[in-house]
Amino acid sequence: MAKSRKLEELIEQVNRCRESPTAEVSVEALRQILKSKHSVAIASAAKLIGESAISALVPDLVAAFDRLMEKPIERDIGCTGKFKIAEALYKMGRSEATLFLQGIRHRQMEPVWGGQEDTAPSLRGVCALGLVRMNYPDVLSELADLLADPIPLARAAAARAIAYSGSHQGVPLLRLRVKLGDEPQVLSDCFTALMNIALEPSLPLVASFLDDANPQTCEMAALALGESRSLAAFEQLKHWWLQTANRELRKTGLLAIAMLRQDEPLKFLLSLVAEGKSADARDAIAALSLYQTETALWQQVIQAAETRGAAAALILGEFQ
Repeated sequence: MAKSRKLEELIEQVNRCRESPTAEVSVEALRQILKSKHSVAIASAAKLIGESAISALVPDLVAAFDRLMEKPIERDIGCTGKFKIAEALYKMGRSEATLFLQGIRHRQMEPVWGGQEDTAPSLRGVCALGLVRMNYPDVLSELADLLADPIPLARAAAARAIAYSGSHQGVPLLRLRVKLGDEPQVLSDCFTALMNIALEPSLPLVASFLDDANPQTCEMAALALGESRSLAAFEQLKHWWLQTANRELRKTGLLAIAMLRQDEPLKFLLSLVAEGKSADARDAIAALSLYQTETALWQQVIQAAETRGAAAALILGEFQ
């Protein structure tokens, strides 16, 4: 009970500091909280420090991180404290290479029912971003290792970090990860990174996953193509949509086409609204509902739907 009350008191102190976090009294209070034994309170204080960019407390954040790393499971169950400290330093744009390297390589195996669980993938991910942001010289080697991490969350974070770096040297790493296969969410982050860094050479590779055996992977590939806003992706998506029988995938295909935000794809969708089968018209309107706030375009959708006669009101009614 005493431990619980102490933690509650520390959290209350953090909340009081939110009123004026950079005031001298708040800075001192946060400094003392970082020295406490309660990782939850340390995490809360670190979050506020990062949000308020209190640079005077950077040495205290680093010291708290080092202390939690000495006995990571005993002092920081769930890795919450270390993660929030690293996240604060990343958000503040700090170049704490030693800390970020410790974090990106840290694994924290904690006991769970039936075995152990690594609670540090989020820490590895934010430290990857920190190393990229500070232009760490050997960051791609670290990201290559993270792309091979046993935890999908960490592999996805590596892909996002490579995208953040914008480095073409990361493209072969992403292509290898994609070729080896992975869970849909990891592949999604790899697709997005590839399209952001090297659009034209990556289009065929990402498009090849439109016919993957896993429908979720197909959807991720379609959405990545849509996010590219590349007219070259339109033909890939249109061809796939025409060949696909799965209704849910067809919906995703039209949404991806709408996401391209190009005249030709939009004309294709409007033609489906006006002349396509009822199901296709409904799906096209759903995709075009992205533009409901764009009066001129949405008016075109209404006009196209009205050419269908009495069915127009029923179809449009679902999106108004």
